[in-house]
This record gives sequence, structure tokens and C-alpha cells, in this order.
Amino acid sequence: MSPNPLAETVASLMPRARTELAELVAFRSVADFAQFPRSESEAAADWIVGALRAEGFQDVATLDTPDGTQSVYGYLPGPEGAPTVLLYAHYDVQPPLDEAAWDSPPFELTEREGRWYGRGSADCKGGLVMHLVALRALKAHGGVPVHVKVIVEGSEEQGTGGLERYAEQHPELLRADTIVIGDAGNFRVGLPTVTTTLRGMTMVRVEMETLEGNLHSGQFGGAAPDALAALIRVLDSLRAEDGSTTVDGLSGDGVWDGLQYDPEAFRADAHVLDGVELIGSGTVADRIWARPAVTVLGIDCPPVVGAPPSVQSRARALVSLRVPPGVDAAEATKLLTAHLTSRTPWGARVRVEQTGEGQPFRADTTSPAYTAMAGAMSTAYPGERMQYAGQGGSIPLCGTLAALYPAAEILLIGLSEPEARIHAANESVSPQELERLSLTEALFLRAYAGS
Repeated sequence: MSPNPLAETVASLMPRARTELAELVAFRSVADFAQFPRSESEAAADWIVGALRAEGFQDVATLDTPDGTQSVYGYLPGPEGAPTVLLYAHYDVQPPLDEAAWDSPPFELTEREGRWYGRGSADCKGGLVMHLVALRALKAHGGVPVHVKVIVEGSEEQGTGGLERYAEQHPELLRADTIVIGDAGNFRVGLPTVTTTLRGMTMVRVEMETLEGNLHSGQFGGAAPDALAALIRVLDSLRAEDGSTTVDGLSGDGVWDGLQYDPEAFRADAHVLDGVELIGSGTVADRIWARPAVTVLGIDCPPVVGAPPSVQSRARALVSLRVPPGVDAAEATKLLTAHLTSRTPWGARVRVEQTGEGQPFRADTTSPAYTAMAGAMSTAYPGERMQYAGQGGSIPLCGTLAALYPAAEILLIGLSEPEARIHAANESVSPQELERLSLTEALFLRAYAGS
């Protein structure tokens, strides 16, 4: 990192950043209140309220969003005539999954081999800390040169759309000239990257029913229609022989013409087992950034241990479909529902219910904000140039903000590089990346104000 006063200040703020990230990670703020206490999310929101007020933010408030969760908002006024920048992060996190698979407690920030481990450390509590460090560094060197709005979402991981609906109902609240989404990441540690596209997402619950109740598989098996077998057959119809996603009526031939992803590097990043093939066709970048991808997230059926010898009368699954820019998520939902319904065998009764949706996103990379970000990244990452990449995941709010504020420039940066293993056991963040990206954001805000 090039020595300069702003960089030195950011470096001096890192011990505080670690302390604050540890406090945030300790909140079990999973917005699935059937499994995790609502009080944990509320406590995390209260922590953020306190942090913003301590930094001089005005109008700080918890927003009760239509999905029953809370987001946190604050406004920091800048010089008269300065542009307004909205900084985004989310404090809700994915469940820890199998806590036994973690090498350290998931909700206890733990340093190991140069990284900080804990659920939400990269996705996306670290993104909030990044914003705070950048603003503190600027305040130490003459002040924050722009008006700043901060919004920290409480249900991004659930895909329930609470903040999107709230923003639509209060369109002036988040209006800004430029929006920095702190929920993406570098293509690789040390390679500064702005994410320019996001796949959208729809999630549906599909349930099969064939019998009034389970039946003995010896007495009735072979003629009685098995709901679990029907469900398996339907789910299998969502993939071609090579593993490509096949939803009737949905195009799957998109091409990515930006930064490419070497297949061997992808295998290493994804921890693919030796001898197991990658699925799909086209380049890796085509598959994960420019084409749809279906994933079966869960199936309700008897567990292997203790399973009775029965023909199942009912079974259900949760299915996610990621869709690339250019595809309307609502239309994709209709196609997925029609596919699941039409492919159901044996006249089984099928119900398909949507549980979440988010639109895809594509940024305008020709804007002045991207020029300012390129300069900031080249300073914070000496010898490197800003790269453009896609991201296969979804941030539904991006599409909403782009629709509400078509003139706003939207940039996606963050801490979720491949080694972070977000959404998996042993999620972690690189403190070096946190430091460099905090400096990047501070340099960007200064350069953008000057532009």
C-alpha cells in the first residue's frame, strides 16, 4: 500500500475495526425468526444505530420494513453543493449451518493464519465496518467531502424484499447521486474489482402429494404413486445431461465478454473434489455470470436414519433459480412454475409457491463515479488496475434502486473474495482487504467530490 497520510490513518484504525467487527459478529442476526431469536437482529440494529450516532449521523432510525424486519438509516451532511453518496451494507447473515464443521465458533470472531473467521465477517458486517473506517479516515483529514446516506439492511439474505418495498414506498429516502454497495468482493485477494452485473433470483417451494397417507412399501409399492419419486423426477428435469439448467422457455446461452475465470482456479476456489467434473457448458464466466442456474436448496423427506419402509404420500423442496441481466425475475418465476407443473408425473397434485424474488442488475461503467473508483483502487492497490467482474449472486435492492433512481451511478465493492467462503462454514475476511478497501472508499469519496 502506498504510504500517504490517509493510508496511515486507515491503518491506525484497524484495531478498532477488529473490535467492532467482533462485536457485530457476536450477534446471531439471522432473519429467520422461526429458528433464530428476533432479539438478536434487533440488538444488531441497535448497535448500528449507536455507531452511526457516534459518528455524527443525523436522522438515524430503525425502519420497520414490510417483511417484519428492521433496516437502519442515517444521514451525514457534507459541504454545501456536494453530491450525495448512499453507502449500503446488511447486518443479517446466513445461518451457520453445521456448527461442528466450523474450526472456531461461528459467532465469535477468531484470528487464524492471517484471517478473521466468523459468520458475517465478510458478508456483510465487514462491509459496514469498511464504510465506518473510510468515513473516520476522511474526518481525520479535513472532513467527509460529500453528503452521506447509510442504509444497513436486516433481511438481505432471506430475499423477502422488505427494504425494496420500503424504498418504493419512501422514494426520497435513499435518493443519491451515487450508490456504493459494500456487499460484493474482489475477484481474488489483492486484485481490485468492481462488480458490474448481478444475477437476479427467484425462490419457490414445490410440494407433491399423491396419497392420503404413507403406505407400506412391500404391500403397496410398485403401484402406489410415490410423492418423493415424483418430486425427484421433476427436480431432475431442471438439468440437462451436462448439468446445465433447463427451464422450459428460459434461454441458457448467454456469453460473458469481460474478465474470465480459469476453470482450474474455479475448481480450487469451489473446492471441487478430485475427479468430479464441473457442470454446464461455455466458459466458467458464462455459466456463473451470464446464464441461469437452478439449485435445490432443500428437500423435506424422511431422514435416512430411522426411515420406515413406506411409500411417501407427500414431499416438498425449496428451489432457487438465478437469472442473468436481461431476464425479468417475475417472468422467470412464471416459467419455472409452469415447468414444474407441466413436468409433474402421474397426475400428482403439485403446488408451487414463490418465497422470494430479486431482479438482476447491470451497471453503467462509463460514468464519472467509475473513473473516480478506478483511480482510488490503483492507489490503494499499487501496481493493479481496477477489474470488472460479474457476480452470480443476487442483491435484490440493486434493481430496485436502479429503477427508482435511473440517474444514479451504482458501484459494487466489498470483502467477499473466494477465500472468504461466504454462506459456508468457516467464513472469513482478510484484514488486509478490509484495510485496502476502506482506503479505496475514502479515496473514492474524495475524488468523486472533486469531480
